Amino acid sequence: MIKRIYSVIILSFITLSCARHYDVCIYGGSSAAVTAAYSAAQMGKEVIVVSPDERIGGLTTCGLGYTDIGNKQAVFGVAKQFYRKLGEHYGRLESWIFEPSVALDVMEEYLDHPNITHLKGYHLEKVEMGGAEIKSITASTQAGRTIRVSAPYFIDATYEGDLMARSGVSYSVGREDNTVYGETWNGVQLLDRHQFPDGIDPYVEKGNPQSGILWGITDEELAPNGTGDGLSQAYNYRICLTDSLENMIPIEKPENYDPAHYELLLRLMEAQPDKRELTDYFIWSRMPGRKTDVNNKGGFSTDMIGANHEYPEASYEERAAIVQAHKDYTLGLLYFVGHDERVPEEIRTEMLRWGLPKDEYVETGHWSPQLYIRECRRMIGEYVATQKDCEQKTTVEDWVAMAAYTMDSHNCRRIVVVKDGVPMVKNEGNVEVKVGGPFPVSYRSVTPKREECTNLLVPIALSASHIAYGSIRMEPVFMVLGQACGIAASLAEDMIQTVPAEKIRNIMHTDPYMDGSQADIIIDDGDSCISVSDGWTRTKGRRGYGPTYYELSGDCTEKFVEYRLPADLDGEWDIYCFQQLKDRTNPLAHYSIRMAEHEYRRTFDRSQLQLVGQVSGEWFHLGTYDFEKGDEGIVTMTSDPSEYPLRADALLLVKR
Repeated sequence: MIKRIYSVIILSFITLSCARHYDVCIYGGSSAAVTAAYSAAQMGKEVIVVSPDERIGGLTTCGLGYTDIGNKQAVFGVAKQFYRKLGEHYGRLESWIFEPSVALDVMEEYLDHPNITHLKGYHLEKVEMGGAEIKSITASTQAGRTIRVSAPYFIDATYEGDLMARSGVSYSVGREDNTVYGETWNGVQLLDRHQFPDGIDPYVEKGNPQSGILWGITDEELAPNGTGDGLSQAYNYRICLTDSLENMIPIEKPENYDPAHYELLLRLMEAQPDKRELTDYFIWSRMPGRKTDVNNKGGFSTDMIGANHEYPEASYEERAAIVQAHKDYTLGLLYFVGHDERVPEEIRTEMLRWGLPKDEYVETGHWSPQLYIRECRRMIGEYVATQKDCEQKTTVEDWVAMAAYTMDSHNCRRIVVVKDGVPMVKNEGNVEVKVGGPFPVSYRSVTPKREECTNLLVPIALSASHIAYGSIRMEPVFMVLGQACGIAASLAEDMIQTVPAEKIRNIMHTDPYMDGSQADIIIDDGDSCISVSDGWTRTKGRRGYGPTYYELSGDCTEKFVEYRLPADLDGEWDIYCFQQLKDRTNPLAHYSIRMAEHEYRRTFDRSQLQLVGQVSGEWFHLGTYDFEKGDEGIVTMTSDPSEYPLRADALLLVKR
């Protein structure tokens, strides 16, 4: 026994005193950690991923299967390949909705690489600095295993920004005042979305302030709109359930169940008696495999509003308690909705059709191990993205990714307001404002100020104001930024801030999958290789592949759009056309594919595709064609006469 203890002490001493050295050290287990590690490894670097999580992939593998993308055009590189790999699994080109276990399999494929070492369950304990450089990090597991890692370049790929913070880099938490960056949607915001209707009593005993306020409500006073307060938007779980009896585990009462936590939900239901469906209180998105991605909706739902404010600066033990409280709240909510007799019977009956999937999260009791940390620390780097970036009022030339989602903040707190002399409960903090289209994310937003740290990259807890972060903070964008950081760490020869963004972009566009394969070719409206007959107008809209498309109204007879293909195509290529499906456009479109002396014809009608996920259109396969260099290829779209508008959008060529 004495010998065993002695050997453990010696082993720990050796581990701590002799750091393992790698070319790139990534701390974090998110989707950005995966794309960063894979990209750097493909560039020949020896990479270590030190993950505090046991499951890799972050929210992408932990329930967020209904991908928030804003615009598919903003997603490229390994991130696009990830959704293509999911598409292969589900039998289509790309899949933007997916099961957690399928996403995990794909993520693990990327990390199964000879140049990547992956350690799970290691929490950061110490960062050794030498001037403005990280020299090494020390991390340990709950079981007492400790590792010290040195590297010339580090990447913080956590949602929390823990490595960034311990490196002495400047950061902010929560909402800034609008005056800080000249914004209008930051700070306190009392608006009508995901809100309680007027008149819902906030007191334990209705009408009696002396009885105290209900659980989940704060007695803080409401400051003027735009006031900064350091509060972060609410966290929740993206919930994977199933209605397959063969695959279902019933939801049981959690150990810390307290029905008083859901009294406000009952009062909300009383206030809107016409709402008697489960989807009136949850965003209930169907996933493949008879599963779900359930998200927050309305005044009272899966967001545990106000329970996360201590999380960013909390210890690991304190964070674990906050995470457990969210789990208890969420499982309690699902149990309450299915079993409490005060809930309308229609809603209870529907809820009881659903349970936990036996084939998901097997290691963690079939419940997601990852709480949705929508926002935590945010670096104050060389460039701070703000509302003006989202609105395309700035010029960002050193971009390495594109964001396109709404400026989105969930509620931050639940308060009592007095309207016409009547106290009532309201949620505060929700913002949903459309952006002007895909906008660039600066490389300087993932680099610290050079006087603070010269060898760190931060793709998730990046440099942005609260409201700009609300648009950028989507998993596909994190994956693109992770790839950019992996490439930057591989290119760097000096301080990380001096890597040219143009070089990073060039690699991501010429070798997007980091494997030397041929990049896709996109021919979109407005390109010089497109010809259109009279009558077409170039229209701006959110339903196309990109920001614009061609539209033709009225008589469509003998009208066409002609796409001239590049003359250097060689080998087999799949050709796709983008078809919009959200309104009654393109009821019947004919395509002619001409190459050399051959001509092929395809016809598209709306029944051949369906919308899958948060998209407004899909790629329709026009076929696989074998080209020889020098072949002149032309794709022509025409349509039958129709009372509905005809739209022509992008053409996609994918090398086999």
